[in-house]
Formats: sequence, structure tokens, C-alpha cells
Amino acid sequence: MSQQLKIVIDGKEISAGPGQTIMEAADAAGIYIPRLCFHEGLPPGGHCRLCTVKVNGRPVSACTFPVAEGQVIENASEEMTALRRKIVEMLFCEGNHYCPSCEASGNCELQAMAYRLGLLNPQLPYLRKPRELDASHKDIYVDRNRCILCGRCVRASKLLDGKTVFGFEGRGINKRVAVDAERSLNETPFSVTDQAAKICPTGCLTLKRKGWAIPVGQRAFDKGPIGADIERK
Repeated sequence: MSQQLKIVIDGKEISAGPGQTIMEAADAAGIYIPRLCFHEGLPPGGHCRLCTVKVNGRPVSACTFPVAEGQVIENASEEMTALRRKIVEMLFCEGNHYCPSCEASGNCELQAMAYRLGLLNPQLPYLRKPRELDASHKDIYVDRNRCILCGRCVRASKLLDGKTVFGFEGRGINKRVAVDAERSLNETPFSVTDQAAKICPTGCLTLKRKGWAIPVGQRAFDKGPIGADIERK
């Protein structure tokens, strides 16, 4: 058996395996590090930076940074929580995330993260940049107003479905998720059974004819905060 490493997260010493990332070691120990772009079964993308922690005083992304013997990690400090709250606030203000009218409400990881971090009323000005809605596909629509550029659909389509339906184009404020077609999603081989169709953390990729099918009280985050499943380990 490989020798276990010892690291400290928020004053608690835990064991970690060689080759693990900080996030993997924390998850195994029942310590939740907030994340949005990370998804189990996909290689980490490091897009959202919500999982930023401090390792020996240096900020790194927990989903990509490997463990090493003797690391002292800050995760749930006031500084890290404030940083994450600001990241989530910017995500809300860059798009249209009016939760009461969204079919993903109650199942949305962005919404749940805002609740966990205590962000109830963004103070930044809203960008209000118009973004495209593509409803051409018979089973799913793409509402880019609710996209947070996490890259999950891009990685899932390529690595799990073998189709490369989605990809990024543009830079900065003009960056967007594009589809591998001249005009619309309907022109791609995308299927409702694809893994990429089930992996969106918000209401950007939404199945048609399924809206509000799950009653209030039975949705993913109605009974506990995001991350509670990890903290119960």
C-alpha cells in the first residue's frame, strides 16, 4: 500500500493518498470544498475558481492541486468564504438567474451555492448583456443567459459521449458555449440520452417537457445545503 500523506485542513489533520488532489482528499475526509465546474467522473477543469484554498499561504484551486506531505490548507476561513461569495455574486450579475422563474430552481447548484454562502441579494450592477437561447432541438434547449461557463457540457460531450457537440468560443466578456454546427443545436448529433444533457449545474441546458416535474420539498437541495452529502461521510 502506498504511504499515506498527512495534511491539515482548517486545523484538522487528515490522511491523503499520493496522487490525490486536495479536493479528493477533502471529500474522502468529509470536508466540503465548494465547487461548480468540478463533476465526479470528469477531469477537473479549473474554470470557476470557487474551490480556491490557501496552501501554506498560497491560493490554489483544490480540484487540480495535488496533495503533499505537511500541507496546511485554509478552506472555510472568512477570507475564503468572502472570496467565494464574490465569485458567485459575479456569476449571478453576469447572466439572467432569476430563480423563481427558472425550471432548475431547487436543483440548481449555483442557487444552492448562493444559499450556502449567505448571498441573498447581489450588490454588483447587472451586466444585462443579451445572450442567445437555442430551442431548435426537440428535447433540450440551451439558455445561455443561465450559462456560467463551467465547461461541464464541453468535457462530458467530448470525453463521455465522444461527440464534441459543445465548445468554447470568444474571450473575456464575449466568451460563450458554442455548438458544433453552422447555426443551431438541432444540427448536431446531440441526444437527450447523452451525459452532457444531464450535467449542467444551472438551467442553461434544460430538458423540454420536464419543467417543474419535481414538487417543492423533493428537489435536490430542499432538505439540505449543497455539500451536505460529503459532510455526512
